[in-house]
Amino acid sequence: MPLASYGVLAGRLIRFAREDPNDFGSWYHGKMYIATPAGEYECAVDVSTPNGVPVQYQEMSNLDLRLFASTAALSDGWHQLASSADSGALDYVRSPLLRERRGCVAAAADPLTALVNAILRSSSSGWVDSTADNALDLLERRLTGSERVYVFGAPYSRGLGVHDIHCNQGDPPGPFQHLDGIWQDGGTIVQLAGGELTAFLTKFKPQVLTTDDHGLPA
Repeated sequence: MPLASYGVLAGRLIRFAREDPNDFGSWYHGKMYIATPAGEYECAVDVSTPNGVPVQYQEMSNLDLRLFASTAALSDGWHQLASSADSGALDYVRSPLLRERRGCVAAAADPLTALVNAILRSSSSGWVDSTADNALDLLERRLTGSERVYVFGAPYSRGLGVHDIHCNQGDPPGPFQHLDGIWQDGGTIVQLAGGELTAFLTKFKPQVLTTDDHGLPA
């Protein structure tokens, strides 16, 4: 059973904050506060866990603006998204936006180019173990000078906010696997003044990125 609700929040960053590392709840977060016509949203990004489950992060820069056009055209505020390939939803495994970045070998129909891109992607996963501060330092730097921020995840059950801003598939058997699904991953995409797009993604280390059509480990 996937997330009960999923979508993207678009708006302008008001401020960025960190929880007190000596006084936080179930998870340790960095928090983005985003301005929208409905009010200020709080967006909580997991970067550490109290039970020792490692968190990993990855930055993907120079995303293809053409593949993000429909999301960039959305008005400021929260937008519900269907868990499908054509809704604008994110999927760490399946999204062309996260696979066909500018700067890779040019996308082409021939199998050789596809093979080269696959080898380049597999040779370096790009995932870095989070110590909390190293992840938040990077996210804060990328948010500085941002023109617009897009936060993918699930809405708070109460109040204005977004959570589950991380991979939402590939969990091992346990308390979270029932929430797994495809086309429902969370993440933050930052648009700079010049239009360049950068994604900041997080996952829990036990999650795998080889999943079936239900988002379960394959």
